[in-house]
Amino acid sequence: MAKRPPITNKVRQLREAHGNMSQSALADAIGVTRQTVIAIEQGRYSPSLESAFRISRTFGVGVEDVFGWEG
Repeated sequence: MAKRPPITNKVRQLREAHGNMSQSALADAIGVTRQTVIAIEQGRYSPSLESAFRISRTFGVGVEDVFGWEG
């Protein structure tokens, strides 16, 4: 089994805090598929730098408020 990336995130918590935004709505806002959002939330996929910025700007927070580094 593949090792998970050492990046943590608060995407799900931020979606819920912003009016229970759906995964589909977030995916549309940042230009990816819903499956990509699911993988990011589950820690199975590390987003590109561009997607990380798009996610943080969607929620009006900094990148480091969304993503962290374990290790």
